[in-house]
Amino acid sequence: MSERESMPYDVVIVGAGPAGLGAAIRLKQLANAAGSELSVCVLEKGSEVGAHILSGAVVDPKALDELLPDWRDMGCPMAQTPVTANHHWILTRKGHYSVPHWLLPSFLNNKGTYTGSLGSLCRWLAEQAEGLGVEIFPGFAAAEILFNDDGSVKGVATGDMGVARDGTRKPDYQPGLELHAKYTFFAEGVRGHLSKQLIARFDLARDCEPQVYGIGIKELWDIAPEKHHPGHVLHTQGWPLDNNANGGAFLYHQANGQVALGLVTWLSYKNPHLSPFQEMQRWKTHPAIASLLEGGKRVSYGARAISDGGLQAIPKLVFPGGALIGCSAGFLNVPRIKGSHTAMKSGMMAAEAAFAAIAAGRASDELEAYPAAFETSWVHKELSIVRNALPLIEKFGMIAGAALASATMWLESWGIKMPFTLGHHANHDELWRADLMPKIDYPKPDGVLTFDRLSSVFLSNTNHAEDQPIHLTLKDADVPIAHNLPLYDEPAQRYCPAGVYEVVDADKGAPRFVINAQNCVHCKTCDIKDPTQNINWVVPEGGGGPNYPNM
Repeated sequence: MSERESMPYDVVIVGAGPAGLGAAIRLKQLANAAGSELSVCVLEKGSEVGAHILSGAVVDPKALDELLPDWRDMGCPMAQTPVTANHHWILTRKGHYSVPHWLLPSFLNNKGTYTGSLGSLCRWLAEQAEGLGVEIFPGFAAAEILFNDDGSVKGVATGDMGVARDGTRKPDYQPGLELHAKYTFFAEGVRGHLSKQLIARFDLARDCEPQVYGIGIKELWDIAPEKHHPGHVLHTQGWPLDNNANGGAFLYHQANGQVALGLVTWLSYKNPHLSPFQEMQRWKTHPAIASLLEGGKRVSYGARAISDGGLQAIPKLVFPGGALIGCSAGFLNVPRIKGSHTAMKSGMMAAEAAFAAIAAGRASDELEAYPAAFETSWVHKELSIVRNALPLIEKFGMIAGAALASATMWLESWGIKMPFTLGHHANHDELWRADLMPKIDYPKPDGVLTFDRLSSVFLSNTNHAEDQPIHLTLKDADVPIAHNLPLYDEPAQRYCPAGVYEVVDADKGAPRFVINAQNCVHCKTCDIKDPTQNINWVVPEGGGGPNYPNM
């Protein structure tokens, strides 16, 4: 067996999203200002930085202003399209009601924000990081956590390359590489494969609520020039989701004649017949949305889970030898539908704690200064104000719940702190039996406005080498057919936005569960929503998955 090579660093960061890159830049800024040497490495499982990044996105520049104050004059692509108009609609099947701005707290109005591609922003941030001396390795998936003899995190190892599906080595086999560090930051995004292991190993979630999630289905469209209004932002609630599901949609007029649009379905939904992908396609048939897209062309597609749990679901952020940053911990502000700024700030706070520790000669201990900084930061204050919004809507429904949520956010923003913090139920516990819930009749796609999943996955440029170990693993191969099919009509067939899971030969009396792992867009929904928690998402070979150009 080939022995893995190792490389030592001061800090290793897993994931080149806003949190990971923000941390890397801040570390090198501090080192350069102090005239000291600090080695920083960022691993990215996508084929390039940004390849796996997907968000709406409307970005609050608060953290970016702190990190790189001159970013607007440095060629940053996000500076192209400031938000110029903000609308919020409640949809019925054929019409809509506009929510007056004065009913909503001022922090929901998107003043001073920008809309554009988060993937493009991350590519630009990577350029800034490399200019400061950060080493970035795209196409290398961190597959294993390494530990010191005392149980502290030592670093990570990348996955072996060139392993066949049966576990044998192909001619191009290369063993993984070990990266050792004084501190390792995990910035894998939502439901990170390694972050999940760390949370369990160090019992980091013992004092918090279960994390809950949504699944965002997104498309980019080129639309007619006369219909395009750069900087216009629209959010909708209501139709097509019913009383058994919550969520909301977005439509952002971005640069170059494009709109980014999509639907986020909270994964607390109860009806196992529901398909988030089909709900998003149906949303586009609303007259107000369809008229905007008429004559346009869909050019990209993708999907990603988001962390909806808020302040009360954030686990302990540190453990011996490392920290959770960004969406690996869950810093999304749900009512604002924004998490890039809070994720970036979390990375910056962790970086400041690690730099001080290394400068003091420490290594592999707990960076207690990071959670302490979070407790007094604007991130904590922002998330505290909105902490009860999602639970109230889930408990009381879209109309009454939204009214209560708005009232509590108003009071909190005025400094009147509510004497309660509501909890969550884990998403995989929320499904009801299929025979107790109505089936949903989804229309066939027309290929013009609405589409099927396979043609959509094609637009995501998703690719996995077929002859590699399947990264969607089952703890018990019998569960999908023996348990999930009779109770829930095997919901994986519908909650997956990429057509990965199929039940075939059911009409012949011998149904089989098929996993088309090569279709996977790395959204993590299966890992989250499977009612028996039987599906475990692990990293595939580095460089696999979607290749989003500007999502």
